[in-house]
Amino acid sequence: MAQKPSKLKALPAVEPSPDYVLDAQVGFLMRVAMQRHTSIFMSNMIEDLTQTQFAVLAKLHEVGPSSQNHLGRLVYLDAATIKGVVDRLGLRGFITTGSDPTDRRRRAVSLTEKGARVVEAAIRVAAEVSAKTLRPLTAEEQRTLTRLLKKIT
Repeated sequence: MAQKPSKLKALPAVEPSPDYVLDAQVGFLMRVAMQRHTSIFMSNMIEDLTQTQFAVLAKLHEVGPSSQNHLGRLVYLDAATIKGVVDRLGLRGFITTGSDPTDRRRRAVSLTEKGARVVEAAIRVAAEVSAKTLRPLTAEEQRTLTRLLKKIT
């Protein structure tokens, strides 16, 4: 049986740029730094909380009850992701959901007593995680890095 000719065209040969060094690229460095931070977070965080679950609990602790949609925006999660996180945290008894009293179309999310206890303990652990992540830097470098990251987000 004859093979059909490929519709893919050969790409022209490209000489690698001597100016492009992967290890010097901001995206690569941020990914490697995030991998290091994630490793520290996951090996220290309590209750098997993921970074995303912790962020949702910490934000609820900070702002109080919130609509699910608004909570998602506050922690930079899309609608599908925040729904899944809220559902999983609800199954664990850390949050409750119900109709928003001001708009019944919305889902209101609140910490339970158990969730409040867990997040308060988790916040203490998260502070230690941040300190461990930033330990290679001086205090001034830590402040500078935080300021610069805020500037690009």
